[in-house]
Amino acid sequence: MTAIHRSGRPLARPILAALAVLALPACASTYTGPVEVTRFVSERPAMLGEGTITLVFPEEIDSPGVRNAFAAAVAEELSQIGYEVVMDGRSAGQTAAIRTSRGDIAAATERRGPVSVGVGGGTGTFGSGVGLGVGINLGGGRDEANVLTELSVRIDGPSGEALWEGRARHPISVESDYADVDLSARTLAAALFRDFPGGNGETVTIDVDQLQGQLQGSQ
Repeated sequence: MTAIHRSGRPLARPILAALAVLALPACASTYTGPVEVTRFVSERPAMLGEGTITLVFPEEIDSPGVRNAFAAAVAEELSQIGYEVVMDGRSAGQTAAIRTSRGDIAAATERRGPVSVGVGGGTGTFGSGVGLGVGINLGGGRDEANVLTELSVRIDGPSGEALWEGRARHPISVESDYADVDLSARTLAAALFRDFPGGNGETVTIDVDQLQGQLQGSQ
């Protein structure tokens, strides 16, 4: 069927073709990068993946929706690897401390902090724990990474000793589907606990397509 202009005259085929070409970048302009995961494992890995564990958020998260999304995503993965997750402040044998942030990708690369597992102990953690900004508008092009979302989890034993710590980092554009908080939380958690506990000090890169089975199973 021939397209009609408002004037009532048919649009020429070359114009229609040009309009179709111009529309293509808008459809393909979002960017979703792979997830980078770094993990550290203590000298007592036998304690990992068993018994009871509870979740804590060392830094305040203003949005209950963000807190709930990451708590649910991490709890699901911990259950899958063998833990019994206990909630409502009940005591547990181990503790999973969750930190998350989202921000300008340039600024986020400056927030690398020390770790507390596998490097002689200490009290540091990966990130700053800045609260995740939902719907953040950082400007920039839609076809490149301009937002970095991070999730770090530290698992402590019954005496407070660090048993495991991991961080997942996901660069995306603000137009990516993975800017959605629920999808972002499940993706980062799935990547972080993939092949748990992982190698001490290893960094792996995981394409989001590799996580689709885990994400579908957690819905």
